Amino acid sequence: MSGVHHYHYPSREEFQKRIGDSTVPKGLKTAALIAAVLGMGLFVVGAFMGEQRAWHSLLFNWIFLASISSAGVAFVAVQRIVTARWSRPIVRYFEGYVAFLPVAFILLLLIIFPGREAIFTWAGRETLEAASEKGRYLDPMWFTLRGIVIFGSMVALMIAFVYRSVRLDVASMPKFTGAKWAEGIRQRMRSGFGEERRELHDAHQSMGKLGVAVAMVFGLGWCVLAWDYSMSLTLHWQQTMYSWIVLMAGWLGMIMSASLLILWWRKQMQVEDLVTVNHVWDMGKLAFAFTAFFGYISFSQYLVIWYGNLPEETHFYNLRLSGSWKAITQLIPILAFILPFGGLISKAAKVYFPTFILFASASLLGTWLHRYIEVYPSIYGVVDSLPFGIWEVGIAIGMIGLWFTCYFAFMDAFPKMRVFMMTSPYRDEVQVPVDPRTMEPLPAHE
Repeated sequence: MSGVHHYHYPSREEFQKRIGDSTVPKGLKTAALIAAVLGMGLFVVGAFMGEQRAWHSLLFNWIFLASISSAGVAFVAVQRIVTARWSRPIVRYFEGYVAFLPVAFILLLLIIFPGREAIFTWAGRETLEAASEKGRYLDPMWFTLRGIVIFGSMVALMIAFVYRSVRLDVASMPKFTGAKWAEGIRQRMRSGFGEERRELHDAHQSMGKLGVAVAMVFGLGWCVLAWDYSMSLTLHWQQTMYSWIVLMAGWLGMIMSASLLILWWRKQMQVEDLVTVNHVWDMGKLAFAFTAFFGYISFSQYLVIWYGNLPEETHFYNLRLSGSWKAITQLIPILAFILPFGGLISKAAKVYFPTFILFASASLLGTWLHRYIEVYPSIYGVVDSLPFGIWEVGIAIGMIGLWFTCYFAFMDAFPKMRVFMMTSPYRDEVQVPVDPRTMEPLPAHE
């Protein structure tokens, strides 16, 4: 990345002293849990009352958080695929995103079983028969199986990938004690851990294979999930760029949220010498690059539809740029593109933390509203007043509280940095792949 990182790290004993006993402040964990209980309690009340907006809010918040969480693990997979060294001090903060994925899978089951007819405008209605070319694709059984298999596979692969990474740190830090709920997992990780060099190459090889699978399932999987849970809400409309916009909004949200978390962890753990300004600068460059790409593909879709001027395509944007939806639709490019693109174009704004926090927060708010405008106009059509209130905000707070509850639980259970890959005397051998059985370098063609 920046090319000026220094790979000189403390010993494992020093790491144990510095980060071994660090925990998330109790007040933050309590606040996250309270937000989760209140917000998800509001959803349960709404669901039992028959308030459909509770289900609609659950869907768009699920897309927002599930896409960001899976993108966090996909980012780690990319780091393994390219055998990156610059990210070793910060990559655990991304791996923590995996903690929300099992919960996201349970929420998906709620969406596609009890919530299906409340959310999807075509479910059980004659309009599905009118769109005969989509009838088979949206068949209830095929629709249900597709979501469970795709997202379930994504979750399983990502958990397996992160498990192998965390195992190295837990096994190499026998004195580490974390949250009690994960004691059994830590014991299982330590059992059977063999010679360090062999374990390193074995884990590196298996994570390489899993990393490629994670990246592929993430990219292809979210394309299909975007068609099913977002684009299908507008039954008679389709666009080839749509799934990439949904995918990249999740990726951009991951970059921005991780940047904020890295700044917080850096201060909270007092690891300024390990998580340096160069790491923040690198995250700022990624934030700027993917802001530009997200704006590019979003405008590309809009430009082609505007230029073609075909009624079967323009109605999607006509709805969102008229009436009560117009203000939010126009606010999204300001928050998600204009502010972060214009602000992060300079190095100074990337490494000056207040400005970076401002632009990252604006981008996250913009991508959250983007999820809202993806879903709600497709369900409600032309409205006299904007359906945005306690159900949308309250359930969003609950979902975010649930996300942080899961994230904090993971971070308190396992070492908060990739200690093994920063302290092993064999760590740089992974730049040249070897056969973990013989410890001999593999031929280039393998």
